Formats: sequence, C-alpha cells, structure tokens
Amino acid sequence: MSAVDGSLHDAVRHLYQDHHGWLFGWLRRRLGCADNAADLAQDTFTRLLASRRVLEAREPRAYLVTVARGLMINWYQRQSLERAYLDALASLPEALAPPPEQRLVVLETLHEIDALLDSLPERVRRAFLLSQLEGLTYDAIAERLGVSLGSVKRYMQQAFRRCLELTP
Repeated sequence: MSAVDGSLHDAVRHLYQDHHGWLFGWLRRRLGCADNAADLAQDTFTRLLASRRVLEAREPRAYLVTVARGLMINWYQRQSLERAYLDALASLPEALAPPPEQRLVVLETLHEIDALLDSLPERVRRAFLLSQLEGLTYDAIAERLGVSLGSVKRYMQQAFRRCLELTP
C-alpha cells in the first residue's frame, strides 16, 4: 500500500470513528428508516474510500453531508424509478406479468440506463432522449434545443459512444 493510500485509509477511518454515528442520525431523520440510513451511511464511507478528496476536507461533517446528500438523491431517484416500474407492472394482467427474476433484471437495467443518462451533459441527454423517446429527427432536435445540426450530431455521437462504453 502506498503512503497516499495509507493516508486515505487513515483519514476515512478517523472520519468513520468520529462521525459515523452523527451521519447515521442525520440520514435517519431525513429518511425515516434506520435500515436505509445505515445503508447510505455505509455507502458514504465506501464512496470516500474511492475518492482522494477526503484528504483535502477541512470541514468533515459538511463534507460527509455533501457526499451523503448526493447518495440520498440517487437513492430517491432509484426508489422513484422502481415505484414507476412496479406501478406499470401492477396495471398488467397477471398472465402478462414477468416472473420475479425477470423483474430484477429489468430493474437493474433501468438503473444502469438511468445512471448512464445522468452521466451525460444536459444538452447531450436532452438530444438523446428527444431522439430515442420522442422519435424526433436531428433537424427537429436542433430546432427544439436552439442549436446547430452539427451540434446535435456531436451530442448524439457522444451519447452513443457512452452507451457503447457500457456495453459488455
């Protein structure tokens, strides 16, 4: 382990020891559920291990809240996506409803697509969604977004390139 990795682990360990209980309480008050708060607190510290920025943090609690708030927003988005999918399934006749294993695969795929879309810049995401969901032509997208046709083509190339990066 390098000196930087050792420093990172020490910083996260100290943050965990000093602030985990506080962060857990903060999350529990916002989520209303101890289990979800525990999961998100753990995810927060896992995220910190993957980031070297923790070594630069001057205000530990403010830094923890920033990371935890981002994870909490993602969690709410996942919950909303899952509810929408389950609501759509509930409207299907029982004979057409997919088996539980297939539901899990679809939910995982929906989460991957959502994460992919979130990773795109705003205009790229909008152009991609207008093309793929609304079926607009590149000319129509350019008009709707107020950009040139060349820009739309670049946006679409960027979006498709990102999709290909995530394809196994």
